[in-house]
Amino acid sequence: MSERAVIFRVQDEELLGILHPGAEGARRGVLIAVGGPQYRVGSHRQFLLLARHLAAQGIPVFRFDFRGMGDASGRQRDYEEVHEDMSAAMDTFTQQVPDLREVVIWGLCGAASAGLFYAWRDARVAGLVLANPWVRTDEGLARAYLKTYYLKRLFSRDFWAGALRGRFNPWTSVQSLARMAGAALRPRGTQGDGSNPDAARADLGNGPLPDRMAEGWRRFDGPILVILSGDDLTAAEFRDVATAAPAWKGLLAEPRVTLRELPQANHTFSRREWRDQVAAWTQDWMQTAPNRGAT
Repeated sequence: MSERAVIFRVQDEELLGILHPGAEGARRGVLIAVGGPQYRVGSHRQFLLLARHLAAQGIPVFRFDFRGMGDASGRQRDYEEVHEDMSAAMDTFTQQVPDLREVVIWGLCGAASAGLFYAWRDARVAGLVLANPWVRTDEGLARAYLKTYYLKRLFSRDFWAGALRGRFNPWTSVQSLARMAGAALRPRGTQGDGSNPDAARADLGNGPLPDRMAEGWRRFDGPILVILSGDDLTAAEFRDVATAAPAWKGLLAEPRVTLRELPQANHTFSRREWRDQVAAWTQDWMQTAPNRGAT
């Protein structure tokens, strides 16, 4: 299988990408963006394996390091500061694969958020694959903890059996539950989301992260594949936001959206069967997704 390193620049910094050419004459490819403090190979080699799977099916793939990560120079940036990196990677990808006309951005966690911030600006972006998108706010995290941990724990037979045997003080868990409930019951959007204070430069407003992501979703008119893990706090936060937050009303139910869920999978799809399923879903969706603006 042909793979080659490509060096490109963003301002004064040098970035490294790996090109998987796919079939000759291919017109639609995948740009894998990296989320969180990791590099182009991905946790458990997921991005590498995904790229090789898609390329074997004839789909060109380009995976790369953002500035400050992996083998790229410069300071580390979060998902709100990588617009120039994404644009440069798109330019490099399309230059390296001359017949390429459409690019799908594939992102996990913060890279999914970065994809929503970027996609609507670039006519070359044909679609988005968003895996466990990052929508973190203080109250959103609290609600996810309540639903996925605290309530299950308090209604667990093992929890109370351990308490009765004196293994731990249940009052500590009850107090923690009360604090989480207080945070979860705050009005949506009133807490900071820990994101960059200069986020207004993304032209999506100054609101909380989930609201700005919803606006990016609305502005992008292409198909979207959402992949969610069942055993993941980040995915639980996204489910809560996408189904209950006013800014997200109706977005997940749009005809252009395909939702896939892996009930047992963790955040980074660490088992082979989970990675293989994500790769198969991505391939099938790539072959059947409508063109941008067709829905």
